[in-house]
Amino acid sequence: MTGRLVLGGAPLGQPGDVGPRLRAAMATADVLACEDTRRLHRLAQDLEVTLGGRVVTFHETVEASRLPGLVSAMQAGQTVLLVTDAGMPSVSDPGYTLVRAAVEAGLEVTSVPGPSAVTTALAVSGLPCDRFSFEGFLPRRGRRTWFAALADERRTMVFFESPHRLADALSDAAAELGADRAAVVCRELTKTHEEVVRGTLGSLAEWAAAGVRGEITLVVAGAPAGPVAMSAADLAAEVAREEAAGETRKDAIRAVATRTGLPKRTVFDAVVAAKPT
Repeated sequence: MTGRLVLGGAPLGQPGDVGPRLRAAMATADVLACEDTRRLHRLAQDLEVTLGGRVVTFHETVEASRLPGLVSAMQAGQTVLLVTDAGMPSVSDPGYTLVRAAVEAGLEVTSVPGPSAVTTALAVSGLPCDRFSFEGFLPRRGRRTWFAALADERRTMVFFESPHRLADALSDAAAELGADRAAVVCRELTKTHEEVVRGTLGSLAEWAAAGVRGEITLVVAGAPAGPVAMSAADLAAEVAREEAAGETRKDAIRAVATRTGLPKRTVFDAVVAAKPT
């Protein structure tokens, strides 16, 4: 008999969101792998669960060294429960490498599903959620290039970002996707100080400039289905902003054309028309 890997969805903030299956899994697992042992013991205390199994850490700095031992434990017939600090394992959290190792070893992988910041933020955002893409954590460098590559994405997009980089990220998104693009910042989901702020990328960038705290999930509307209606003056102003950010005239026109869905010739003519005579 071989054991199995169980992925447990931890609450985002409210212990009451946990159902009886996770309580039972925590109480009966032979090994509990977690990001932070202190967070796990606090959750167990809140749920009034006694952890009977061995507790080990499993995060990005130790996951490679932990894999052989955890796989061996499952091959010996033990049940390994993997939980993260919040949400479902593997969704921008540790878990993927362990799942892959278990699958490659022919072991059973199952889950006790629970909350996810991705789908929770999407649901409360008020933006279309019939189709969406999850883009994970935004890169620390090259954000504008990242956003530019998503300029034509029609699906609603969900991102994770740290609070101290949020204002800059929103400004970069406004520059590449358009300041008028609808977006929603979800802060501290399900927690005491939960806040859902809706607006445009431009207005949200101004709001975030004052400083934001807590766990952040950003939801951004997809690209419009057709060309954006903009006056020639507004198009020229968009090109000027791109140039001020360091783009060449040619690249600035291309970026604005991509963002608005308008022909490059239309944008070029707007820039020419805006020149003083």
